[in-house]
Amino acid sequence: MLEVVKRKQDLVEKTYCRGGSLFLETQKGLLRLKPRNDSIVRISYTQKGEFTGNVGIGILEEKEWDGWTCEEQESRVVLYTEKLALEVDKRTGSIRYLERNGRLLLAEREEDSRELEEFDSYKTVIDENTKIEEVETADGVKRVIKEASMVFDKKLYHTRLHLKWQESERLYGLGQAEEGLLNLRGSVQYLHQANLKIAIPFLVSSNGYGILLSTGSTAIFQDTQYGSYLYTEADEEMDYYFIAGGSMDEVISGYRLLTGKASMLPRWAYGFIQSQERYETQEEILDVAREFRDRGFGLDALVLDWCSWEDGMWGQKSFDPSRFPDPGAMTDALHQEDVHFMLSIWPNMSKSTADYEEFLEKKLLLPASEIYDAFDEKARKLYWKQVQEGLFRHGVDAWWCDSSEPFTPEWARKVKPGPEEMYADFVRDAGKYIPAERMNSYGLFHARTIYEGQREASEEKRVVNLTRNSYVGGQRYGVILWSGDIYASWETLQKQIAAGLNFCASGLPYWTLDIGAFFVKKGEPWFWNGDYEDGLSDLGYRELFVRWFQYGAFLPVFRSHGTDVRREPWLFDNGKDGFYEALCGAVSLRYSLLPYIYSWAYRVWKEDKTFLRMLAFDFMQDEKALDIGDQYMFGESILVCPVTEPMYYGTGSEVLSGIPEKRTVYLPGGCDWYDFYTGERYAGGQYVEADAPLSRIPLFVKAGSILPMAEAAQNTARAAEAEVEYRIYAGADCSFTLYRDSGDGYAYEQGEYELTELVWEEKTRKLFVNGTEQSENVVIYS
Repeated sequence: MLEVVKRKQDLVEKTYCRGGSLFLETQKGLLRLKPRNDSIVRISYTQKGEFTGNVGIGILEEKEWDGWTCEEQESRVVLYTEKLALEVDKRTGSIRYLERNGRLLLAEREEDSRELEEFDSYKTVIDENTKIEEVETADGVKRVIKEASMVFDKKLYHTRLHLKWQESERLYGLGQAEEGLLNLRGSVQYLHQANLKIAIPFLVSSNGYGILLSTGSTAIFQDTQYGSYLYTEADEEMDYYFIAGGSMDEVISGYRLLTGKASMLPRWAYGFIQSQERYETQEEILDVAREFRDRGFGLDALVLDWCSWEDGMWGQKSFDPSRFPDPGAMTDALHQEDVHFMLSIWPNMSKSTADYEEFLEKKLLLPASEIYDAFDEKARKLYWKQVQEGLFRHGVDAWWCDSSEPFTPEWARKVKPGPEEMYADFVRDAGKYIPAERMNSYGLFHARTIYEGQREASEEKRVVNLTRNSYVGGQRYGVILWSGDIYASWETLQKQIAAGLNFCASGLPYWTLDIGAFFVKKGEPWFWNGDYEDGLSDLGYRELFVRWFQYGAFLPVFRSHGTDVRREPWLFDNGKDGFYEALCGAVSLRYSLLPYIYSWAYRVWKEDKTFLRMLAFDFMQDEKALDIGDQYMFGESILVCPVTEPMYYGTGSEVLSGIPEKRTVYLPGGCDWYDFYTGERYAGGQYVEADAPLSRIPLFVKAGSILPMAEAAQNTARAAEAEVEYRIYAGADCSFTLYRDSGDGYAYEQGEYELTELVWEEKTRKLFVNGTEQSENVVIYS
């Protein structure tokens, strides 16, 4: 045991080691440092004299690790791992986080760096005083608690950790926001769930570390004149993880070590997914699938949005027999054409449904609501039982878990509230149903319902859960997050790029959006705010849709969806401007890249990689690259540069003139780059004017890359069977691991897959495939 006698002026009174942790008793509370490995240290602080023994929501159970040492010095106590040195100032209790070589990563504020404010937490009691109102919402009729009795539940803390960022440091992550910021410095970020917001309390720094808040409550990041801190609304103790890494990938790997590996999606999920609000009948779905196949337009899945149930039966997990007389025959017919079927399901159920009655009888609903209690294991099992009996047995392949927040009070406002109002409204409204310390995490437990239920029912289909919300650890449940009900404008398109990049920097790898935006026109609510009243008749919208579609082709999941106008791609053909031809080109390119894309899916699972990569992932040393929010890497080889301004038509089909068919692109330094379309080679570290006619999205390939590609196909099953061409972008030795498996099921977890190792030797100008020189199907760019 290490014990230190305090000096008179010291805040730290006693220091000792126990159970794999370093404890520091201070005049204000108890501080614990618990290393998890060489790069990760858990820091906890309480004023209750002892810690709860819990790990945070979404964080895996921890194991003790003893590969660290502790040294008492005159003015500080230092915890060492092989890679880190955490210095605790005896006088103040504040911590400095350094690499073992002495480089400063992060420092806490010198004085009072940790603040806890105790408060009484209450829970709702449903009794004779409860007043409930039924409200018509975009997500169906919901019961809203207007008045209710509250009783004391427990003592909790508001926590605040004060930090000192370095001057040139950029900060990323914290989930998805709608404002379009890439670097979060100088901003306030409210971490609560909403239709257009996904809160993930994981912050990543360009200085080579991350901070994961171990909380299920709402939180606030602030870096303004009022201070720089991380605040949590309701916790039993302050608890967070410091994750060091020499690269963004290493930091994300640390997050996945704590919260779980990302599950692989089935191969078909990397093809094109067609959706709209909404397909209404079995016949319509089959007709649309047939049209896609007849036209040769790539397709892997069709989506049935809300109202698969009978009229008035919102959320019932069954098919309306008048519109879907034989759902099993429908999915069989789709599967024969290699088209998969995704279905929208909801956590809320109308009182008129049998599903609701079953939950009510077993008391497995959230208080005074029609929303099932996903925090309760019995409720999760009942929910899946209903899904399996009413839907899964008919051949449904994937789930669209809509409204998984499941509270969106901002949508009840007549005008758009400010971010601080949205935060306060969510805390108030969600707090009536969910304990404060779990308020942000409902979407995680809802995803767990689907994942555990389907895996118990069958190992033949990988879980695909397109959901509007999740939380820390959601990646292990097969989730794909989408950005909510956005509206059509060029500004929205541009902001979505940064939103997706920050989301994927938050540790969850699969993100997508509604290509073309959900709302196209303007409506009475503030959120129904599209720029295109004429819908598909507006050539300006057709141009916007094409650019959005091209961008969507370079997201982890490629999906079109929205209301106001139909979204079948052939409807964008006006016979003269090349809109449909551009869509055909984008979808063909996506399928040609399947060998590259599916191999990257393997790396996301096996190596904890990130698919959608802000430039900071690969070009941390390039100061310009760190601030670019409208370009990104798709994998480690392809630089994607979406077009975010009109070139041909304005709103109302206004003809634009004098606009060059180009966009300015920054090519990060440290390597050369090849124009994907022409093969022209450029030096890095410069801006170039890239050709950007309607038919193409500017793409560049990093020198020292191997791109495995196949001939374009109508679906991923055919693309997987096509012969692979190896495109070599010379400039450095490089390698690539080509991945193949059955395309579905969980045999990959037991190693049932095939890896092909591709190695390019720059000096000899030779490609080796599994150690054998390859000359056929090789294209070299130099």
